[in-house]
Amino acid sequence: MSKVATRFAPSPTGPLHIGGVRTALFNWLFSKNKSGTFHLRIEDTDKERSKDEYKQQIIKSLKWIGIEYDGEEYIQSEKIKNHLDVVSELLKNGNAYKCYCSNEEIEEQKKRAKQKKIPYIYNRKWRDIKEANAPKDITPVIRFKSKIEGSTVLKDLVQGDVQINNNTIEDFVILRNDGTPTYNLSASVDDHQMKVTHIIRGDDHKINTFKQMQIYLAMKWELPLFAHIPLIHTTEGKKLSKRDKASTIDDYSKIGIMPEALRNYLLRLGWSFKDKEIFTLDESIKHFNLEGIGKSPSKLDISRILSMNEHYIKNMNETDLYNQLNDYCINYKEKIDSNKEDKIKKSLLFLKNKAKTLEDIYNNSKYIISDLVKFNDEDLKLIDTSAKKIISEFISKISKINELKKENLEPIIKELIKSNNVNFKGVGQPLRIALTGSKFGPGIYDIIISLGKEEVIKRLSNKILA
Repeated sequence: MSKVATRFAPSPTGPLHIGGVRTALFNWLFSKNKSGTFHLRIEDTDKERSKDEYKQQIIKSLKWIGIEYDGEEYIQSEKIKNHLDVVSELLKNGNAYKCYCSNEEIEEQKKRAKQKKIPYIYNRKWRDIKEANAPKDITPVIRFKSKIEGSTVLKDLVQGDVQINNNTIEDFVILRNDGTPTYNLSASVDDHQMKVTHIIRGDDHKINTFKQMQIYLAMKWELPLFAHIPLIHTTEGKKLSKRDKASTIDDYSKIGIMPEALRNYLLRLGWSFKDKEIFTLDESIKHFNLEGIGKSPSKLDISRILSMNEHYIKNMNETDLYNQLNDYCINYKEKIDSNKEDKIKKSLLFLKNKAKTLEDIYNNSKYIISDLVKFNDEDLKLIDTSAKKIISEFISKISKINELKKENLEPIIKELIKSNNVNFKGVGQPLRIALTGSKFGPGIYDIIISLGKEEVIKRLSNKILA
């Protein structure tokens, strides 16, 4: 077999599904492990549903998670002539035929199959009828002449040997009566012309694989190797669909899941290598193999994704984490002023310890990002006369020290607790509200130090609090 080549072939009819991302990841890692090539094929022959915005979203999503395809994307609709040439060849060599069944006939066959509670299989009516006897008022479809006798064995690289009786595969349509090729024909031709050596995809494609194998054999092409990976299920054990919440890659990006974390999670979703859980990109490429893919469906668990993301947040250096936070804010929140960069980077030392997502970090750092403290009525009610007195005394005391450090602040807080006959909350809560606009958030010492003396005094002197 020639140099390893894999592909990912999504249809641009909607946002990229998380199952598709995993399929792309497995294909990409396998090709990189074998020093091969990985191609992106856009299957856009469904003109009514295919949209350029979805194509761009697919490309953007793959780039976001770190999957890079080789060369330019392969656009299926630009290759229709190649597909039609193969249809002509199959007709010429007797492996396809024209079917003149009307829509009413096909519907009647389907109705009878439903009544008998058996799968519908076209009855092959026009398989051996001469075209001279064809009706003149019907534009035919072209059907592939499938094998009837015997059985076919698929040597699946994940599932093992899978056998099927040939008579269960109908004479499937390869060209519609409007002149457009069908999926199985187009995919087979494209895979051959792209010199794809390994087709790695969901196990819901197994029946398509048997059909495509027949096209390959009829055209005397070298068969690629096939690997069918189990589908992703919900935690309830149902097949994950686009209708499910958090089913697309954008769903995770919006809540602040980082690409490295999601990529690591998807790698481990149905694949294992010894007892290793965390993989660098280089380790993923080095260790990935098809033998490590399980045969049973995997369940998508958001809690595990959050846990994985938390791990990456805690172990990422502050510069890289800030860059991720900044990108996240540009895309989904508000742009961070460049003059806030140093403060936020320093604050990440403590902010990341209480965060599972970039959204958590954003929410807990809004007091730095925003120059204007916004108060709600409920929190303002907590700034009573006693609280205002504590704030005033705190301003007076920190005005006398040069640098805000925990060792300088602790004696001041303790003194305020004692002199005002309150507990730590009695001092910390009004200060936190005054400085951030919320009674929840990071520790009070972290807040004060991260803002700096000048900004702390400025915020505590707010007329609303006077």
